[in-house]
Amino acid sequence: MPSVSLVISVYNEERIVARKIDNTLELDYPSNLLEIAVISDGSTDGTNKIIQEYAQKGDRIRPFIVPTNKGKTACLNDFVPKLSGEVILFSDANSFYDKDLIRHIVRPFADGRVGFVTGSTEYFTSTEGMAIEATSLYSKLERLTKSLESKIGSCVGADGAVFAIRKELFTPMKPFDINDFVIPLMIIKGGYRGVLEESALCREEAAPEMQSEFRRQTRITNSTLRALFNHKELSNPFRYTLFAFELFSHKLMKLVTPFLMIIIFLTNCIMAPQNVFYVFMLGLQVFWYVLVYLGYRGEKTKNANRLTSMAYTFTLISLAMLKGWLTYLAGETYSTWSPERT
Repeated sequence: MPSVSLVISVYNEERIVARKIDNTLELDYPSNLLEIAVISDGSTDGTNKIIQEYAQKGDRIRPFIVPTNKGKTACLNDFVPKLSGEVILFSDANSFYDKDLIRHIVRPFADGRVGFVTGSTEYFTSTEGMAIEATSLYSKLERLTKSLESKIGSCVGADGAVFAIRKELFTPMKPFDINDFVIPLMIIKGGYRGVLEESALCREEAAPEMQSEFRRQTRITNSTLRALFNHKELSNPFRYTLFAFELFSHKLMKLVTPFLMIIIFLTNCIMAPQNVFYVFMLGLQVFWYVLVYLGYRGEKTKNANRLTSMAYTFTLISLAMLKGWLTYLAGETYSTWSPERT
């Protein structure tokens, strides 16, 4: 078994950081092979005090207290090189691991060609509403896609709540880089591959409201676009044949969804007078947006059903992607942000 440094990145997480540390201390992995690093990125609430109290109880917790909020990626650049593990496992404050997760996620590293391993997240919510089902469905589709990609080559990106890399493959990033996408891209460039370990599961509470998810998806879209264009050589089909296709089909096609929705609707409106078929198709699209409105009303009144909630969530996330494009084109970057939790 390799030595592992588990990195927990936190910012103003006093509500949940103790639960996360307790969860980590209960993991089934030899204590002499597990280093637990908790990085507090300029927290201003009681987070730092809680971390220091745990650190004083023994030598298993390494606290890294940053005085100012400089951003998660900047903190990783500073502290990952100081860690001792052969494998670096990245986690978030609200991601809770199964007891044997580390044993599962280090297994694929027995293959010397594997540079990173990702697990996957199952979402739960403590509030009423159907939007969680749409989030869970998306998570399942992502897991299936990564599983199939792993079988034929390398999966695209990682789950930021649970992914591991060989420490020697870590490369400093730009402060605005999204670490769970840029780190895998750089590892692929180095000639390694990434795989999904299907038995490595964690649980995470979904954003408490769809407006929070909208902001999160806007930020993710902006950062993903920046990463795609900054590492555009990976899209060269003559050099990275299979991975270039995966990058196009998995990431880029998803991000152009809002534009396709607009084009399809406008084209349908123009062609409707020409044939009854286009009238029928336009009617279906109008019906879809009626479902979206009903889903919106249902979420507000806590009276949504599965169909309307799915329509509403899909369309809202598509709008978030559209805003992500606009912020990217405007040159806006996201180096720091607050957790979407209260």
